[in-house]
Amino acid sequence: MNDDAPLKRFGGFFMSPMYEREELQMKIERASERINETRHGAAPSRGRTVKLTKMGMLVAISVVFSFIHFPILPTAPFLEYELSDIPILVGGFVFGPVAGLVIAVVSILLHDLIAGSSSGPYGTIMHIIAVGVCVLVSAFIYKKKKTKKGACIALCAGGLAMTAVMLPANLVITPLFMGLPISAVREMLLPAILPFNLIKAALNAVIVYIFYKMVSPFLHRW
Repeated sequence: MNDDAPLKRFGGFFMSPMYEREELQMKIERASERINETRHGAAPSRGRTVKLTKMGMLVAISVVFSFIHFPILPTAPFLEYELSDIPILVGGFVFGPVAGLVIAVVSILLHDLIAGSSSGPYGTIMHIIAVGVCVLVSAFIYKKKKTKKGACIALCAGGLAMTAVMLPANLVITPLFMGLPISAVREMLLPAILPFNLIKAALNAVIVYIFYKMVSPFLHRW
């Protein structure tokens, strides 16, 4: 993630003078390795294998992080924040929105297979909807604008999209699975569900912004 700046030509590449050294080195290494693969006739499947391996690693980290959860609203202790969304959003930034969604679905299903879901299929569905919307929106925007500003916009937009979608999702899905009347769910929207998702989105944005900068050179290196 880098600041917007005028582009300069260097060694056949257009680069921003504001690139941090590690990001610049990463791009040069990736270009060099691709040139070497072309010269030596390396199989295209190698790149796909490495990508799937790194996606699998993010899935594993997400599953481990899913066991770290805690309530963030005293008024709604049943709504818990999980760190498992962090590797998913990082994967979306690195590999794109579709790959991010795949990481999300696989990691959530794996967690439920290993530990089970306290709320059954309801919890699984709601979690997939929430993180799926967030990673699709944020990764799509970041794919179009890979700068620090673009990352901030992407994470904010993903969080807001998740919050907006979860309001009607709770009104429709929660009564079906939990047997609650719609009026009861509606009463929880403003005091619990809305602030929970906004706080969750803010935490995700801050942590991903910091964490992505740390792991980006490794995940982009083929």
